[in-house]
Amino acid sequence: MSEVVTGEAVVVEVRVAQLPSRALAFLIDWAVQWAVIILAVVLVAQASLVTDESLATGLLILFVVLVTVGYPVAFETITRGRSLGKLALGLRVVSDDGGPERFRQALFRGLAGFLEFWTFFGAPALITSLLNQRGKRLGDVFAGTTVIGERSPQQAPPPEMPPPLASWAATLELSGLSDDLANTARQYLSRWHQLSPRMREEMGLRVAGQISAQVAPPPPPGVPPYAYLAAVLAERRRREEMRLARARSTPPPYGPQGYGVQGYGAQGHRLPAPPAPPPPREAGPPRGEAPTTSGGFVPPV
Repeated sequence: MSEVVTGEAVVVEVRVAQLPSRALAFLIDWAVQWAVIILAVVLVAQASLVTDESLATGLLILFVVLVTVGYPVAFETITRGRSLGKLALGLRVVSDDGGPERFRQALFRGLAGFLEFWTFFGAPALITSLLNQRGKRLGDVFAGTTVIGERSPQQAPPPEMPPPLASWAATLELSGLSDDLANTARQYLSRWHQLSPRMREEMGLRVAGQISAQVAPPPPPGVPPYAYLAAVLAERRRREEMRLARARSTPPPYGPQGYGVQGYGAQGHRLPAPPAPPPPREAGPPRGEAPTTSGGFVPPV
């Protein structure tokens, strides 16, 4: 991942394309270009039978220049930074400020690419990409562009709650757990199967120790680090989902009608409520008799 600063001074995080994916995209474009060049040579050879030889040579040079330089420039300008190879691998050329690639930048990359790939067989591009922090080749350095990957990697599913730890996890105090430490634990769990047993144990103990310093109460005895971290993250996710569900089901603060038109006058003033009807009169005792209270007390007449 890398950060770019837009023209509005906003920092945007992008995923810079790796060298193997860029090399494979170039091989796809290179194969397409060679196929077009071979087709052009066949057509010019057929045309040279009925035309002047110098005209055929000029047409061949024109075709080669159009294919080697015009192909990347035209494709990247029309598709906003994607050639056929980049489109197949989910790559895109963008400006250093995160904006789309412009024609001037595509032209610089195309001219530099002719020298890098067709004249020196890709050696300058390989050396520059290895030395540059963002993997730029000479064309990217001159044009002020960067190749990024648009396809985000597949994320691992969230950890599930171990059933024996469900009741203990419900009592956790998670307000002190920071987002950075939770992301560290989530990355460890996603790579747990790829680590060696020794590295798995060492990293698990270290991350679990850091989380236990911010979470209470401590886990039951004998709980392995993987199960402890999975329980903490699963409980944290469950509480967050419950909080979001409550926020969606909360009624509006001004009643179901909100700020609707009903109940307001033409000038936006609240209309007075109609007077409530008087309560019905209950039939009392006959005149001259005092009502009897529930406590047995008889008031005077």
